[in-house]
Amino acid sequence: MKKIVLAIAVLLSINISSVWAEGNSTNTSSVRYVKAPRFARPLVEKWISEYAKTQPGVEFQIAKGKDNIDLNVVFDSQEKTKDFSHIVVYFGEFAVLPITASGSEAAKVLEGKHLNSKKLKQLYFLNDDFEEDVKKIKQFEKLVIYSGSNATSVASSFAHNFGEESSNFRGKRISGDDLFINTALLKDPLGVSFNALPNIFDLKSRHIKNDLTLIGIDVKKNLEKNFSDEATLDEVIDALENGKIQEVAVEKIGVS
Repeated sequence: MKKIVLAIAVLLSINISSVWAEGNSTNTSSVRYVKAPRFARPLVEKWISEYAKTQPGVEFQIAKGKDNIDLNVVFDSQEKTKDFSHIVVYFGEFAVLPITASGSEAAKVLEGKHLNSKKLKQLYFLNDDFEEDVKKIKQFEKLVIYSGSNATSVASSFAHNFGEESSNFRGKRISGDDLFINTALLKDPLGVSFNALPNIFDLKSRHIKNDLTLIGIDVKKNLEKNFSDEATLDEVIDALENGKIQEVAVEKIGVS
């Protein structure tokens, strides 16, 4: 943790130096703004407070509205570029799981199913070119897929895990933060989606939020509990840290 905080501090110092060297012409405020998706903000806020202990004269805040952005929290899939004008420090990983609303019609349709990667692709994406061993599931056709559409959405991470592009999602796009996806699911009994773990679990109780349910995925029998509604957030993380699970999107996250 200390090494990560130090790396972030170095990056922040580089950013400050470059901005001040330009005569502070693009941002007259003494506050530096960090743009981050909602699910990553608690960790970013922690690092801001740690940095303030070493550099009390520099103030960082989470960006809101039209603030001038000095730093961006980015995903690995967003940084496939040869542009070396910026630096990215990766500080961890995040995971994305498929979800629906608890007690919904969609939850009843998917109850008891353990979907592998091929069936998850069939559920979420517009693609008629499925392999022959994946039979078309008619029940999937009536389900409505909700996916995020803005730059900080985990939609691209979820799609890339299955070899797809985020433009291939079927269903409806939700603008704004991915937390709004949960609200959309509560309003549509046939709604199905996915989200990052901090948007699925209550970070205090460590249990899944009362109005959500996990969609069953195909995992080894000894891991089924880890990906059920009875699992705690820590049990999910433990399973993911101990081995790659093809049906779960896991991606690096960092500061640019």
